[in-house]
Amino acid sequence: MKTENEFPETLQETIVFFADEQRAFEFVRSIRWENGEATCPRCASKKSYFLASRRMWKCKGCSHKYGVRFGTIFQDSPLPLGKWMMAFWLLTNAKNGISSYEIHRAIGVTQKTGWFMLGRIRLAIQNGSIVKMTGTIEADETYVGGRAEFMHKNVKRRRGITQGNGWYAKTAVVGLLQRPTEAHPVSKVFAAVLPKVPTKRTAMPHMHATVEKGTEVHTDSSKIYEDVQRDFIHKVVDHAKAYVQGNVHTNGLENFWALLKRAIKGTYISVEPFHLHRYVTEQVFRFNERKDDDQGRFLKAINGIIGKRLTYKKLIGDDGLRPAA
Repeated sequence: MKTENEFPETLQETIVFFADEQRAFEFVRSIRWENGEATCPRCASKKSYFLASRRMWKCKGCSHKYGVRFGTIFQDSPLPLGKWMMAFWLLTNAKNGISSYEIHRAIGVTQKTGWFMLGRIRLAIQNGSIVKMTGTIEADETYVGGRAEFMHKNVKRRRGITQGNGWYAKTAVVGLLQRPTEAHPVSKVFAAVLPKVPTKRTAMPHMHATVEKGTEVHTDSSKIYEDVQRDFIHKVVDHAKAYVQGNVHTNGLENFWALLKRAIKGTYISVEPFHLHRYVTEQVFRFNERKDDDQGRFLKAINGIIGKRLTYKKLIGDDGLRPAA
């Protein structure tokens, strides 16, 4: 029988465990600083007074006041940490994603707040690993978005879609999948959103940055992969003739694209191109960690909270960084 202090393994246990805000505070503190020893973010001093009534520290050196949320995705959020823990658990363990309306109903926040929370969590689970893929790699691309003929005229105008260029209503996503090996028994995916229809010039940089030179790469017969043979062992399957030729195929990536589109069409319904990369990041995380259990995915996700602050202005592109339509 589980004791009260054992770390949760289910959503119900998570709700009970983090209902105690002090427990949630201590948990985030243990992640925020090594051994839970508070360090001033301004002068890096480890000598501080703890202000118990506010759950904050005051640095003895520079008098700066700070808390466990400072420098994390929780910064400036008035929500209890327990609600953040629930949102993390729900997003990381919902196979087809979870909408902001579901977060709104499940944890008792507004839909707008739920959407903002999910945006921050997607940033936390973004993997910044620079370890290059090896072994056998599958490369493919897909297109996400509705057909231009069904779009409202205001949406077409905002995205710059005119008569005859309806193809550009869709947003391109390129992907790379590393097949299982003895060292890495679970296949891993890398995916990135491209601002325009992919070409050799736009698709190849992602491959060079992600795949070790000389690796065997499998693709379809698309022209955007014509230059792959220069730096990699290139094997091609012509989908006009067959989808599998011996060991050469891109079926692993096709499976990932199906999961991505199921989440977008079934859960999120419609995603603006400006935000698509966040939803791709979410699906990549769940796909790559699919062999772990709910608790493991939660812990891996929560460990990404540090140094990834996201303001609402930046999320909606009102900080001057949003690309032009």
